Amino acid sequence: MSHPHRIVFANEKGGTGKSTTAVHVAVALAFQGAKVAALDLDTRQATFFRYCENRVATQERRGITLAGPVFDKCRGDTVEALEEEAARISEGADFLLFDTPGRDDPFARHVAASADTLVTPMNDSFVDFDLIGQVDAETFNVRKLSFYAELIWEARIKRSRAQLAENKREMDWVVVRNRTGFTDARNQRRIDQALGELSKRVGFRAVQGLSERVVYRELFPSGLTLLDKGQLGELGTSHLVARQELRNLVQHLRLPVPPRPEAEVKPAELLPTRQPKVLA
Repeated sequence: MSHPHRIVFANEKGGTGKSTTAVHVAVALAFQGAKVAALDLDTRQATFFRYCENRVATQERRGITLAGPVFDKCRGDTVEALEEEAARISEGADFLLFDTPGRDDPFARHVAASADTLVTPMNDSFVDFDLIGQVDAETFNVRKLSFYAELIWEARIKRSRAQLAENKREMDWVVVRNRTGFTDARNQRRIDQALGELSKRVGFRAVQGLSERVVYRELFPSGLTLLDKGQLGELGTSHLVARQELRNLVQHLRLPVPPRPEAEVKPAELLPTRQPKVLA
């Protein structure tokens, strides 16, 4: 029996666009015809869960069908209970997404260590970079790994050993650079340098993510995404650029979307997929 590809959105720092990125990736995969399940581990704020609830409400209110994941929030209090929930919600799914809280959390550590694709969104600043590495104040060269980077490095080593023993997938760690619009050129060059240096040490990939845009905050109450073309009204140039950013991000994540017969392939906005639903 094949298991769904696990995508874990994790960052111990809040405010990096983690949940927004997770929702848009989940919907983008559903638009491509993949069967997607998602579990929100941030039971306090539950942004991902609330976003998807809003999406279901919009679907019912407008009498439409929207592509999206089957979703729930974590309800257990042990890792074993978490895995039981994950197995239940992801039965028959191609992908299982986890959105984790922006703090150190035992469940977040567990799913990060078990990820096939680990996505760490960060704002383009050295405040966020400090999560994965510390730099010299004068040269901006990386001095040492942070606790979080060491944690993921150790998890990847264990995963590599398990891969040989149990034929598991190798973890792909992707650092997603969000909100680059407010970064000045000199600071961005320094971050480029630091990320490049650190990526060689611990083996992550750095890709461009979602820019800072008001539209993401405006879409939350309706649960809509930039891919819901027919539901957004007339789009401005900035919205079209943002949609392309999202498509580029999904492409750069290199996720194993199952191939479909050529006759079924349609433009992303028109793909018929199962509608989102919440599990009680």
